[in-house]
Amino acid sequence: MKKSFISIIAVAAIAILAFFTYNSLFTSKAAPQVTFNSIDGRTFETDDLRGKVTMVKFWATDCVTCMKQMPDTVAHHEQYQPQGFETIAVAMKHDKVDAIQRLIDDRGYKFTIVHDADGSIAEAFGEVRFTPVAFLYDRNGKLVKSYIGDYDTDLFIADLERALAQS
Repeated sequence: MKKSFISIIAVAAIAILAFFTYNSLFTSKAAPQVTFNSIDGRTFETDDLRGKVTMVKFWATDCVTCMKQMPDTVAHHEQYQPQGFETIAVAMKHDKVDAIQRLIDDRGYKFTIVHDADGSIAEAFGEVRFTPVAFLYDRNGKLVKSYIGDYDTDLFIADLERALAQS
């Protein structure tokens, strides 16, 4: 009896935490103002992305789902970049720069990769704590949609193409 009560309390606590995390991810309408420092040494602001449809994707080198999604992320970037699509892949603060760089070198990622060394970018985007989480923004920096976990690629492409079609 005591074990089942504790289990119920644990499940309820997880559900409440998930609800508030989910809520914080979906309530922001505009991209937060942050400074990105890319692995290749470029520094840019959120405002520098205006005019482009942008995906900001939080990932980790030790995240199985993130690594499974990377080939799709690469393909989407290559296919849609000429139409004004930008991909910003934000590695979590626990990732090591050498592990990130090794992946870039081994897999030839051509999109922008940022290391969120102090966790400030994840905090600005709604206290992102797990991966993968992706945010799709339109050309005006307004949130189109958020994606959590192993999202539906066809749905993402439909959202992306709709955002690209808008001027």
